[in-house]
This record gives sequence, C-alpha cells and structure tokens, in this order.
Amino acid sequence: MTVLSDEAILSALDVGELEIEPFNAENLTPNGYDLTIKEIEIPDGARTSNGDLIIPPGKRFAVSTKERVACGPNLCAQLWLRTSWARKGIVCSFGKIDSGFNGTLTLLGFNSSNQNVSLSTDVTFAQMVFEVMTGPAASLYSERSGNYQNQEGVTWSRK
Repeated sequence: MTVLSDEAILSALDVGELEIEPFNAENLTPNGYDLTIKEIEIPDGARTSNGDLIIPPGKRFAVSTKERVACGPNLCAQLWLRTSWARKGIVCSFGKIDSGFNGTLTLLGFNSSNQNVSLSTDVTFAQMVFEVMTGPAASLYSERSGNYQNQEGVTWSRK
C-alpha cells in the first residue's frame, strides 16, 4: 500500500475520492491529516462538547472528531495518536478507517498516568494516514457490517 502525501490528499479531496468536513488546511501534515476533538465522554461520567474535561488516572474515555470522514473505494486510513498525548500518559487502541466509511470517528483512550490529564475540545488528538489500496474494494464498509456508518458524536459499542 502507498501512503498519500499532503499533495495527494488534496488531490483526492478535489476529485471526491476522499471527504473531510470541515477541512482545515492547518491540520494537513506531510503524510496525513490531524483530527480535532469535538466531544469528550467518560463512561458513566462527565461529558463535554465545549471546553475541558479532566480524565482521572486509570480512566477510559472516548472522543468524537469534529471532522466527518468519507473514504472512497480505493482508500483506507490508519489512525495514530498524536505523540503529545502519549507523552502525557494517554494510550489508545485504534482500528482502520475502512474503504466506504462515512461519518465522524469515535476514538477510545485510557489515561495510564498517575495524574489527571486535561482534554479540550477544538484541539488535535489523532492523525489519519491515508493509504491507496491495490484495487477498489469489492464490498465497501457500508455494504458489509456498516455498524458505525454515518455516526455522529461519541458512539459506544453497537454489538
């Protein structure tokens, strides 16, 4: 698989093979795009879509992205935590963004440090790195499980 450069990402947006809404040119990186936090939630706890939320040590949490992402039949994407969060003790487990996915993303994390970590809306949290597949998917995400297709906001497990 080939990783898209910043210019290739812009080209994919121009031809409709990729959608990122809203798109912020400042979030474009040499080989990806940084995703912004829209909403933060601690299970059975606090939630915010405007401001800061303290994540206590040993607590898991979810963030929803501000951006809606749609990958065409020839693209998928990896997700990577921005290292500034890892340096504070945040660890995450991310899946891939499947070909044919359309929606906001729910990213799950855990505060592994022994200190509170403050998360804020409207700051970057993770990077998407887009890959060109060897050919178009025979069956897109929307045609397979599609469990989280068109999701908006924090979405916990639907299975």
